[in-house]
Amino acid sequence: MTTVTTMQDVASLAGQELGVSDWLTIDQDRVNQFADATGDHQWIHVDVERATREMGGPIAHGFLTLSLIPFLGKDILKVQGVTRGINYGLNKVRFTNMVKVGAKVRARQKLLAVEPKSGGLQLTSEVTIEIDGDPRPAAVAETISLIFA
Repeated sequence: MTTVTTMQDVASLAGQELGVSDWLTIDQDRVNQFADATGDHQWIHVDVERATREMGGPIAHGFLTLSLIPFLGKDILKVQGVTRGINYGLNKVRFTNMVKVGAKVRARQKLLAVEPKSGGLQLTSEVTIEIDGDPRPAAVAETISLIFA
């Protein structure tokens, strides 16, 4: 984990890789819960028998993979004194590979830019969701977040 002691120290990290998260196994229960939460019950995600027969097994939703960024990223950067952080948006997202159920994923984060915004700091990061044992990542996203002291 990368730790900085003040908000002002965050700017010195711009352009650097901050680190990687622990691995997280994507299980069918998580995929089913995401399908229920979003209403996306496409068979490639939730029909284990058909997905196994037709494509070697079910795959996670791309948006499930994307939604894991805050969870996976929580242990990559710690800024002491932050009272709140807000997901502000995304500049670019690409789903570059399928995540098969049972695969492990992790986040790799690079801090691209730090700018003052609304009394806090706007952090722009490139987050790559890697798949254990696969050279192609599942997703690459440019995320924007705001942090406040």
